[in-house]
Amino acid sequence: MSARFDDLIHAPTRLSIVSLLAATEWADFKYLRDTVGLSDSALSKQLTTLEEAGYVEIRKAFVGKRPRTSVRLSPAGQAAFAAHVAALQEIVARSGLTVVPD
Repeated sequence: MSARFDDLIHAPTRLSIVSLLAATEWADFKYLRDTVGLSDSALSKQLTTLEEAGYVEIRKAFVGKRPRTSVRLSPAGQAAFAAHVAALQEIVARSGLTVVPD
């Protein structure tokens, strides 16, 4: 994998969404909405942007009579996120600082 800065993923809201999705197989729309702190329409718009880029897969189903939307990173989305994180790490490394998780 080569490091590659991704302008589409780098937008703060999309970066938050993609990083959450990278940590799970499927994520419920409500979980994403509440964790990222977006309205339904704002999250839907961001997910559509990511879906059009081929970075996420969206699954719609019903649980009883209630609709349920789930989202996951596609293989292309996983690769793009990994390359973006690697590019960010390279940028930070040039400063002489290290990225240390809490």
